[in-house]
Amino acid sequence: MTWRPALPGSAVLRHDRVRGTDLLLLPERVVVLRGSAGRVLRLCDGSRAVPEIVDALANAFPGAPVAAEVPAFLEELRERGWLR
Repeated sequence: MTWRPALPGSAVLRHDRVRGTDLLLLPERVVVLRGSAGRVLRLCDGSRAVPEIVDALANAFPGAPVAAEVPAFLEELRERGWLR
């Protein structure tokens, strides 16, 4: 089975206009996302498998090392319980 990452029901992704960054709102925690982390998480809606997310980001950011970095990033968030 291929993992299709999604935010748990208790998590919300928001853009903070004041800070100019994305935030991941979790129960009793706010995570300030840096760089393109918010863009990656917006693709994690449960409809795309990890390779599809990597492909979408590779098309959006040609030459960026997304194939190596994105799966590891998603797995780290999964281990923290921020993705299901």
